[in-house]
Amino acid sequence: MARYLVTAGPTREAIDPVRFLSNRSSGRMGYALADALMRRGHDVILISGPVALKPPPVRVVEQVESAREMLAACESNWGSCDGVFAVAAVSDFRPAEVSAQKWKRGEDQAPSIALTANPDIIATLCRNKGKRLAVAFAVETEYEEASALAKMRRKGVDYIALNGPAAQGAKSSSLLLLGADGLRQALGPAPKEELVETLLDTIFDNRDHM
Repeated sequence: MARYLVTAGPTREAIDPVRFLSNRSSGRMGYALADALMRRGHDVILISGPVALKPPPVRVVEQVESAREMLAACESNWGSCDGVFAVAAVSDFRPAEVSAQKWKRGEDQAPSIALTANPDIIATLCRNKGKRLAVAFAVETEYEEASALAKMRRKGVDYIALNGPAAQGAKSSSLLLLGADGLRQALGPAPKEELVETLLDTIFDNRDHM
């Protein structure tokens, strides 16, 4: 069977020794997808940000924190993989500088945080994708489908699964699966453990008929 790289959960970007920038991702979708791939007989490498979930019993689980750490873990494993499912909610930005000491409240105006862009993990991997499968996930709040389609083309992935902010931390969700070949398929609503099965069925069946 195939070997797949799966990213899951949020990333954290340090502000100071005790604070960080992050998001509301629970990692539930990514963990469910990794588990579903494993149960289908595939070899799975799971790269996970900080979550409160027990990892599925896949071959490899690597725990990371920041976007740059996740990218390094993905790049070190990508060469041996047949595809990637980029489910993680990666922070787009990180503080340009990390304070060595905890910021403290004072009488002066609160300090501002200058941000710098994080690397785009899935776009980086897709630069040498070849014929391998690449699936990305997107959370959008406006012009949802158009934004997801633009992201799919920009990143060079084969499919992108679109959902909304309400999916973060939820046990159930819906997805709109969009393909570079023109596929447009609404999935769900369903518990995430069921939703990922439908997602995988749709993707693998579609590729078999291409």
